[in-house]
Amino acid sequence: MSSAAVATTIFGVFMVGAVALGLFAVRGRGGGGGLAEWSVGGRSLGTVFIWVLMAGESYTSFSYLGAAGWGYNYGAPVLYVVAYMSCGYAVGYVVGPMLWAYAKKHGLVGITDMVAHRYGRPWLGALVAVLATVFLLPYIQLQITGMGVVVSTISYGAISLNWAYFIAFAVTTGFVVVSGLRGSAWVSVLKDVLVIATLAFLAIYVPLHYFAGYGDFFHRVVSEKSDWLTLPGHGGAFGEAWFATTSVLNSLTVVIFPTTVAGYLGARSADALRRNAMLLPAYNVLLFVPMLLGMAAIFVVPGLVGADSNLALFKLVVDSLPAWTVGLIGVAAALSSIVPMAVFMLVIGTMWGRSVLSLVPRLRERQKGASQIVVVVAGALALLMTYTVPNTLVRLSLISYEGMAQLLPMLLLGLVWRKLTLLGGLSGLAVGVGTVCGFVFTDHDPVWGVNAGIVALGLNLLVALALSLLGPKGAPVSDDVLARDPIHEEDEDEGDEEGEHARRSTRGNAAPS
Repeated sequence: MSSAAVATTIFGVFMVGAVALGLFAVRGRGGGGGLAEWSVGGRSLGTVFIWVLMAGESYTSFSYLGAAGWGYNYGAPVLYVVAYMSCGYAVGYVVGPMLWAYAKKHGLVGITDMVAHRYGRPWLGALVAVLATVFLLPYIQLQITGMGVVVSTISYGAISLNWAYFIAFAVTTGFVVVSGLRGSAWVSVLKDVLVIATLAFLAIYVPLHYFAGYGDFFHRVVSEKSDWLTLPGHGGAFGEAWFATTSVLNSLTVVIFPTTVAGYLGARSADALRRNAMLLPAYNVLLFVPMLLGMAAIFVVPGLVGADSNLALFKLVVDSLPAWTVGLIGVAAALSSIVPMAVFMLVIGTMWGRSVLSLVPRLRERQKGASQIVVVVAGALALLMTYTVPNTLVRLSLISYEGMAQLLPMLLLGLVWRKLTLLGGLSGLAVGVGTVCGFVFTDHDPVWGVNAGIVALGLNLLVALALSLLGPKGAPVSDDVLARDPIHEEDEDEGDEEGEHARRSTRGNAAPS
C-alpha cells in the first residue's frame, strides 16, 4: 500500500471508532435523555471524565498547528497560552464550584440561563446567546480548518482540503447530535491517550533525529535565534505588557467561556471540580512540546511563511516517519479538533434551544430537538463560511476571547453583588463590546502595548459600577437569586443524591425559575 493509503486507512478506522465510542457512551439512556443529559451529561460526570473533557476542550488543533506556528514565528510570546490556562485553572477552583452550585440549585444548563435567571429577563438570555454565538462560531471554523489541514497533510495530499473540511464537519456534527456532552467526554479519553503518546514520542524523536539531542538544539537556538527566547520575541510585536495583560484577561475569561461552563455543569459535585482544577495544570506540560518543535522546525524547514508556518510540526514528521506513525499523529491532532468543536457546537445548540427558541411557545417543550437542529445549522454555517469567506471568521476570532471577556461583570459580578442593575450590566456590556470591536477592526490591538480587551473590560466595569450605584435602581434582587457559598450548598445537598438523581430528568426540560 502507498503511504497515503496507509495513513488514510488508519485515520478512517479511528474516526469510525470515535463515533462508535460516542454512541456507546449514551447506551441505555433512552436515546440520550432530556436536554440536561445531552447538554451537561446529566450533571453526573466524575473527576476523570471532567478532567479529560476540559483538557480536551483546551487542547485543540491549535496545540499541534498554532502553538508550533507561534513557536516558529515568534518564540517566547507563545508561552502566554501556558500562563493564562494555568492561572485560569486557579480561578476556576473558586468560580467553577460557585457556578455549579448556582446552576444545580435552579436547574440551569448554561450561562444564558444564569443571566436570564439573575436579572429575571428571558430575552436577556437570548441576547447573550446571540452574542456568544458570534464569538464561538470562529472557533468552530478554526477547528474545521485545523482538522482539514491535518487530514490533507497526513494523506500526503490524496484528500483535498475541501473534502477534509467536509469530513471534519460531518464526523463532529453526527457525533455530537447523538451523544452530547457525555460522548465528548468518552472520546476525550481516546484523544488524551493518543495526544500524550504521540507528543511524548515526538519530544524524543525530533531532537535525536534532526539534532544531536536537546543540548545541540538549545545551543543552536541560543547562538543563532536568541530573539526567539525572550519577550517581545522575534518581530518585537508582543512585549511584557501584552503578555501580562493577555494572560490576566484570558485567565478570567476562560472560566466563563460557555464551553468551560458546560464542563463545570456536567460535574457530579463541586469537589470534582476542585480536584479537576488542581490536576489540569499538569496537562499544560504537553503544550511545551509543539512549541519547542515549532522552534526546531526553524532549522529543519526554514522559510515557512503565513499559514504554512502552522504546518511546522507536521513538516518535521511527514517526510521522515513511516506512514502508520504519521497516521496516528494525524488522528491525535484530528481528535484535538473534534472534541473542542463538538463542545462548541453543543453549547451553541443548548444556548439557542434554551434561550432563543424557547421564547417561541411551540418550541418550549422541544428544547432538546431544537438544540440539535441548531447544532447542525451552526456547523453548516461555519463550514459554508470556511469555503466562501474564511478571512471573515478568522478576523472575528481575534475578538473571541476579548469579546467574551465583556460578559464578566454581568455574569460573575452580577451573581455575587446584589446592587448590579440590569441597566448597568447591559450598558457596560455594550461599551465593552463596542470598544473591543473598535480597537480590533481598526488594527489597534495591542493598544498602548497592552491587550485591547482588558482596556475594554476596564471601561465596561467602570460604566456598570457607575450606573448601578448612581443610576436608576432596578427591582431588588432576592438572596435566593444570588450565588451562594458552594461548600454550604454541598452540605445542604449531602445525603440527598438519590432524590437529586430522580429530579435530573425533569430539570433538563424545565424553564428557569
